[in-house]
Amino acid sequence: MSPRKDIEAVERANTAFYETLERGDFEELSDLWLSATVAGDTGISCVHPGWPVLSGRGEVLRSYALIMANTEYIQFFLTDVKAVVLGDTALVTCTENILSGGPAEESGELGPLVGQLVVATNVFRRTSEGWRLWSHHGSPVLAESGDEEPDEA
Repeated sequence: MSPRKDIEAVERANTAFYETLERGDFEELSDLWLSATVAGDTGISCVHPGWPVLSGRGEVLRSYALIMANTEYIQFFLTDVKAVVLGDTALVTCTENILSGGPAEESGELGPLVGQLVVATNVFRRTSEGWRLWSHHGSPVLAESGDEEPDEA
């Protein structure tokens, strides 16, 4: 496959990861991660913003099941997406502009929507089934970046 086609395929896999989260499709999400056969028992990892490192397919997938069970609505707007492919490994960095809402309130209405900015690194491996997630690391953006000068005292 050509380098450009590899990058396009990795970008599609990255997009599929976020679209699957938005739909709350746990089975499809599971299929997007490396299998235990390929990665070994502890071969995949995940860091959600504010969480410790999760290692192993079972632990990582349980975390997504928990997130999906407690998130009524989530939408990702990805910006600053950059993909690099080196052999059978690919690295994607991006900014996740997240809009989410918790479980419905007693009135049946969706809980309040919350916006969050997260920078993410997704590592993929090429398999016979296509590109699969090997590692995801998300870190919250705590401060706006910019060229503003700090206030002088």
